[in-house]
Amino acid sequence: MPTPSSPATDPASELALLTELEPVVAANIDRHLKAAKPWNPHDYVPWSRGRDFALLGGEDWRPEDSVLDPAVRASLVVNLLTEDNLPGYHGDFAGTLGRDGAWFEWTNRWTAEEARHSIALRDYLVVTRAIDPVDLEQRRMAHMVAGSGGSPGSVIQTLAYVTFQELATRVAHRNTGAATGCPVGEQLLARIALDENLHMIFYRNLMDAALDVAPDAAVCAIRDMVVGFTMPGRDQPDFARFSNLIANAGIFDLKLHHDKVLAPVLRHWRLADRTDFGPAGEAALAELDAFVTELDRRATLFTERRAQRQARMAARAA
Repeated sequence: MPTPSSPATDPASELALLTELEPVVAANIDRHLKAAKPWNPHDYVPWSRGRDFALLGGEDWRPEDSVLDPAVRASLVVNLLTEDNLPGYHGDFAGTLGRDGAWFEWTNRWTAEEARHSIALRDYLVVTRAIDPVDLEQRRMAHMVAGSGGSPGSVIQTLAYVTFQELATRVAHRNTGAATGCPVGEQLLARIALDENLHMIFYRNLMDAALDVAPDAAVCAIRDMVVGFTMPGRDQPDFARFSNLIANAGIFDLKLHHDKVLAPVLRHWRLADRTDFGPAGEAALAELDAFVTELDRRATLFTERRAQRQARMAARAA
C-alpha cells in the first residue's frame, strides 16, 4: 500500500511519534467520553418478531422470509462481517500503537464500542429473518479464520487509514439503513453510524496533530492511504460481487467515497494551505491531488452510466 517515495520509518521514530502524540490521545479520549452517548444493543432489536428455528421445533430460514432487495442484504452481510472481525483489528492496533498508556486505553475503548455493532446487527438480522443465518455463520467463520489482513503500516499510516475507513463505514451503515425500508433497521444503523462518526473525529484529530509533528510523513501517509484505500472487509467471501451489487444500488459507490469520505476529510486538513512540507511532502501532495481528481472523473462516469442503465431498464419495463 505505501509507495516507494514514502519517508522511511524505524522503531525509534515510531516510538518518538507515539510518545509525542500521547497527550493528544489522552485529551481526545476525554473529549470522546463527553460526546459519546451510551446505548444498549438489545433496545434496537424487535424481539417480538422472533421465532424458533428447526432445532427447537420451529422452522428454519427460507428465502421468502426476507423482503429485502439482494443489494441491501449484501450490504448488511458485508457490514456485519466487517464488524465481526474486531478481534483481528484489536490485535493490529495493539501491535502498532502499543499496549500501555493512553494509546491502549483508547484501543480498548474503541474495541468495546465497536463490539456493540456486531451484537446489535446480528440480533436484528436473525430475529427479523432478513438474511440466511446459516450462510451468515459460514461466512463469519471463513472471514475470521482468514484474519484481519494486517495493519496498514506505520503508526501514522494507521491513523490516516482509519480516519477514512471510519467515515466510509459511517456512510455505508447510514445508507444501508435507509435502503432497508424498515424503521427499526434504519434506526439501528443510524445509531451505529453515530459511533463511527465519533471514531472518525478521534482519528482525524490525531492526524491534525501528526501533520504538525511530522508534516512530510503525515501527508505521505495520507497519500498512501487514499491511493491504496480498500475497505477492511475486502477478504470476505464474495466481497467483489457484493461490492458491485452495493455500488449499482447506490448504497456505497466510488462517487460517495469521493464526495462523502475523501473530500470532507481532505478539506478539513487544508493540506494545500500548509507551508511546512519539504520536497517529499510537496510531491506527495501533488500525487494526492492528481489521484483525487482522476477518481472524481471515474466516479462521475460510473454514476452517469448507472443512470443510463437504469433509464433503459425502466423504459423496457414500461
